[in-house]
Amino acid sequence: MKMIERTLVLLKPDGVKRGLTGRILSRFEDAGFKFVGMKMVWVDDSLGRKHYADVAQRRGEKVFQNLMKFMATGPVLAICLEGVNTVENVRKIAGGTEPKTALPGTIRGDFAHVSFIHADKEDKAIENLIHASGSAEEARQEIALWFKPEELHSYKTVHEVHVF
Repeated sequence: MKMIERTLVLLKPDGVKRGLTGRILSRFEDAGFKFVGMKMVWVDDSLGRKHYADVAQRRGEKVFQNLMKFMATGPVLAICLEGVNTVENVRKIAGGTEPKTALPGTIRGDFAHVSFIHADKEDKAIENLIHASGSAEEARQEIALWFKPEELHSYKTVHEVHVF
């Protein structure tokens, strides 16, 4: 099992527009993850449909359409992180996908509080600040969707001296 891996993180429009970018990025930096790719992107229909292809099947067309509308409300900061067990650890830092139930100390638990029920009642997507790949395979697919190979970088960090 490969321990050093990469994952995709998206700071969604609500996180960017609320000015939480630096505070969220610092959590990953503080944990020792390496930023190997980063760019700001406006999510168009084509990119959104490719990234969230399974949402309509899993959650229904209405949820998918609300998500697509939400993701087009502002720019997204796309990030590729690298480190030890990155997929699992980044998801722990992000917290549960429903901010209302996300634990304190996680990104969603500290910076959001809305519930699935509230979002459904308001007929909108859940604004939960961040997307983090769910598995190593999903991460590989998502990174390839969001980044060209030449947009990803290799370099040594001070953490690598102590960990590796």
